[in-house]
Amino acid sequence: MFPNAKGSELLSVLATIDPAAQAAGTVSTSWISLANHHGLLAVIQTGVLGASATLDAKLQQASDATGTGAKDITGKAITQIVKVSGDNKQVLINAKPEDLDTVNGFGFARLSITVGVASSQTAALVLGLSPRFAPADASNQAAVVQNL
Repeated sequence: MFPNAKGSELLSVLATIDPAAQAAGTVSTSWISLANHHGLLAVIQTGVLGASATLDAKLQQASDATGTGAKDITGKAITQIVKVSGDNKQVLINAKPEDLDTVNGFGFARLSITVGVASSQTAALVLGLSPRFAPADASNQAAVVQNL
């Protein structure tokens, strides 16, 4: 490992779904190239879910940054979170480039979150792990305004 490296040198904030009261429906991050990282970590957070609300999240893949041929990444969908037990929870989804259908040219991923039934507080971020070129923080999205 790299004991002298700061955490921000080893991971990048590649995409976010900013904290909000998300209406019933689906929101997704932008498409992210996996060319510069050896892995992705999606962090999904719930706040207070609406009455009888559900939350689903999954990673999808595409062959380019516009979403051409978009399809789900096998095994990268969470078990549905429900209101009864789902307030103020976190879920992690890990992915590596080899999880993608690279044989058919899939090299981009995104996180998709679907809220069902009622508006619910949600947030998420997708982190790029183990950069191919250090430091990783050079790949942070523009919304990252401080790195101490």
